[in-house]
Amino acid sequence: QVQLVESGGGLVQAGGSLRLSCAASGSAVVATDMGWYRQAPGKPRELVATITRGGSTNYAAPVSGRFTISRDNAKNTAYLQMNSLKPEDTAVYYCNADAFSRATGWSIPRNYWGQGTQVTVSS
Repeated sequence: QVQLVESGGGLVQAGGSLRLSCAASGSAVVATDMGWYRQAPGKPRELVATITRGGSTNYAAPVSGRFTISRDNAKNTAYLQMNSLKPEDTAVYYCNADAFSRATGWSIPRNYWGQGTQVTVSS
């Protein structure tokens, strides 16, 4: 029942900006922890940033100071504002979230992954 829908990826020039969105959709959903991960060609998936429902954030060193994660609890949506993009940021970006839902009886939170959105930064 819970679906993570990502948007905002694309092709940009180095130094440019992109804003990614991730919405946890469903008839009755409450997202708790949310985050962004990325996977570059030939490399394993890595953490980009996380945010708790209360707004506490955590960033991976390579993006600290350039990326900002935020959320709108009413919309069960997380955002990733990416500024000063570098070619090294090129990757498929995946949204991840823990969420309660009416479909699962509000029993325990489940973990979900989005389909991913491509971000390509040209030099």
